[in-house]
Amino acid sequence: MGHTSPKIISVALLALIATGACAPDEGGAAVDKAQITQIAASQSGNFLAGRYAQKNNDFRSAAAFLGWALEKNPDNKFLLQNAFLSRVADGAIKEAIPLAREINKRQLRTPTAELILLVDAVAREAYSDANRLLGDFSGQGLVGYMKSMMGAWIKMGQASDIKGAIQMLSLMKDLPNFGLLYQFHAALMADVAGMTEKASGHFKLASGKVFQPTFRVVQGFGLHLERTGKKAQAKTLYDNYLSENRVSVGFDLALRRPDGEERAPMLVSTAAEGVAEVLFYLASVALRRDSQRDALVFGQLALYLRPDFDLARMLVAGILEGMGRTENAIAVYRAVDKRSAFFWSARLAVADNLEALDRDDEAIRLLRGLAKEDTVRAEPLVSLGDILRSNKRFKESVFAYDRAIARLPDLNKNHWAILYSRGISLERSKQWKRAELDFKHALELEPNQPYVLNYLGYSWVDQGINLYRARKMIERAVELRPTDGYIVDSLGWVLFRMRDFKAAVHQLERAVELRPNDPTINDHLGDAYWQVGRYIEARFQWKRALALKPEEDRVPIIETKLLHGLKAEDGGEKDS
Repeated sequence: MGHTSPKIISVALLALIATGACAPDEGGAAVDKAQITQIAASQSGNFLAGRYAQKNNDFRSAAAFLGWALEKNPDNKFLLQNAFLSRVADGAIKEAIPLAREINKRQLRTPTAELILLVDAVAREAYSDANRLLGDFSGQGLVGYMKSMMGAWIKMGQASDIKGAIQMLSLMKDLPNFGLLYQFHAALMADVAGMTEKASGHFKLASGKVFQPTFRVVQGFGLHLERTGKKAQAKTLYDNYLSENRVSVGFDLALRRPDGEERAPMLVSTAAEGVAEVLFYLASVALRRDSQRDALVFGQLALYLRPDFDLARMLVAGILEGMGRTENAIAVYRAVDKRSAFFWSARLAVADNLEALDRDDEAIRLLRGLAKEDTVRAEPLVSLGDILRSNKRFKESVFAYDRAIARLPDLNKNHWAILYSRGISLERSKQWKRAELDFKHALELEPNQPYVLNYLGYSWVDQGINLYRARKMIERAVELRPTDGYIVDSLGWVLFRMRDFKAAVHQLERAVELRPNDPTINDHLGDAYWQVGRYIEARFQWKRALALKPEEDRVPIIETKLLHGLKAEDGGEKDS
């Protein structure tokens, strides 16, 4: 069946550098049953409310409830650790520090508490304390690997010893997947120390043939080139990266700084900012490994050390968004500074999250304002078209997509989704000829895009035209997405229209297994059952389709089939 792809949006965080193990999710530790009983008996309300909030990623509420429970039961280790972890996840680092000290005092060996105390020492420029805490750090896996990197930055802060810092950093040089990370941080350290040639050498190695340069590497190297009077080289570096990587507008702006802007800053200018960079890396890796809570903790700590770290702020907001904490995500996106290169992306993300909260009117006003503010960029008009389309305001969405496409200098393979989305709106607003052209153009840009193959193929099937071509397209879509119930339904339906009813039943039964609660798919299976003589099962599927609340115009059609069944000639069309 025709179906829309998940919204294809721009504000995605880039996978930065290397891979590695992520820290354990301390917030999900098992709890002793007797301990729970003991706590619940005395503090059941606050404890249960706190645990419920924790499980639902509502860390602010969890911190409050568990904190109140802790006040009444200060000796309870479980409450102490979980109240602490909730404060950290909420970004309340200052409030978490006293709890971290208490955890450390009790020798509970909680890596996150140890890490926070280390970060606090760096923030206070108490580098001797930071070095001592690092020596006692019990973290394993990826965090353990990062000890040498954090130690190198601490050494930079403690004695401005660039030679010693890079020597300490080199401990991870030959570790698998850490070569790029070594070159990148060595470049940053040399840059901080004013060793221009040494910094250039490390940056070149980090962005050369051996490694795939990341956004952060390109950003750091580009700023270095600009500061050293090599703006043309910086522009080439940026252009090459942007041509090979699909990035959002915020990342685009972060690389292409306006002509005439003040002297390019350093990516990292202090030891504390260097440690924040390490924490940001940990957050990005944890996120790639689906450890959202770990990623959130590392991201919040990076922001604590460097409040102007808007890339980390975008990451934290994205994590909260992925956790379903939409209001919290909006608040973090709105905290992005107006002067930041990510301010534009942040507002686009706010609009997307307002839509998720069913505050569509607010989102529409924001997007229209953005489209008026910048008459060149297409992104706000694409998002506007998406929201209008989801609200079935198809003619308005077509107009928004028209304006967006008019702003694009040319259409390349990255733009297939815009054509696809406009094609859907055109088809739904009875403008089939234009819709068909958009679907065909989208396939020219991305020939193996399963959603487009399916939508165009199904549309032809529904019209009873081009059935052989439609079948081939849908079969290819099924190959690409074999567990997508909508696409499998399309294959079943084209077989039905080509009067191969037995094969249609097989595919439509699969589709119902994959999407059991879709009224259209159940209706289709009922039709196929009828045509192979399975009348009782056919009526069962039609009744189920009605119970699943199909589109209003389908209700009388299904009711008629329940009364009279299908005629033998119903269901097949000749190819054209």
